[in-house]
Amino acid sequence: MKVSYRHISTSEDASFAIKEYCQPQFTNTFHFHHGYEVILIVKSSGQVYVGNKVMNYNEGEIFMFGPGLVHCFSSDNLSTSQGEVAHAIVVQFTADFMGKDFFETLELRKVKELLQQSVYGLKFSNAGSALSTPFFQFQPNQQMKNFILLLQILEELCLRSKEGTLLLTGDIRKTRYRESDAEKLASIFNYVFENYHQDVDIRSAASLACMSEAAFCRYFKRSTHKTFSQFVNEIRISHARKLLIGKESNITDICYACGFDNVSYFNRQFKIHQGISPREYRKVFIESNANTPMLRATD
Repeated sequence: MKVSYRHISTSEDASFAIKEYCQPQFTNTFHFHHGYEVILIVKSSGQVYVGNKVMNYNEGEIFMFGPGLVHCFSSDNLSTSQGEVAHAIVVQFTADFMGKDFFETLELRKVKELLQQSVYGLKFSNAGSALSTPFFQFQPNQQMKNFILLLQILEELCLRSKEGTLLLTGDIRKTRYRESDAEKLASIFNYVFENYHQDVDIRSAASLACMSEAAFCRYFKRSTHKTFSQFVNEIRISHARKLLIGKESNITDICYACGFDNVSYFNRQFKIHQGISPREYRKVFIESNANTPMLRATD
């Protein structure tokens, strides 16, 4: 697996791309585009890595990524083991797909602001039918209709950009990786994604990068702006958050299921990342039964 640049390919008679993915799971492929990408998660849940942040994703959510923002979706083990099919509808377009000055018009000034925000990554948690329905109405060989549907989606995203939207990264300087680092970091990320629920050995990670442990620690901190242990804990806490919103497991079981071997340490790390304890997090979620509707950075 490697981080790769993906060209936005369009058909001969279309200026933007519409893609639909139905597969056993979303694979751990880190990539970026030179244009914009809007993704509706129809069916799947797991973790999404954006820039240098990791968080959970669930069906019904919409993500928007701007040019150059590295990202990937990884289906969780539960969805995969239950045989669920991962399903997503994706729309991709470049800044000049309708001409150089298309988004400079007064009528589209709000859309231009949305595009500017998307370089940090955006997550729309409560899409609703008005926003999700147009994704299902795209049809082959219906270029004008599809174009109108894209504008409708962008308009709905603009209406929600001030409420119920999560800004995924806070510093775009931390969301860009050097091309020379891409494959090396991807193998490390993949190793953690696949092994966070058990012992994650820094020696194994260093060997993937063909480095000594000391050199690897310096390299990882310089590349991701966090230590390797911070990254591993971030992955584990994101999984713990998902388990905590259910009622099937107690907090001790969740601690061990996420790779922590000490409940006190798990509680401390959870509070560092979330500001509250796991028990408080579960209580708040049950009481509100909704994500906090505000635009904010996750760091």
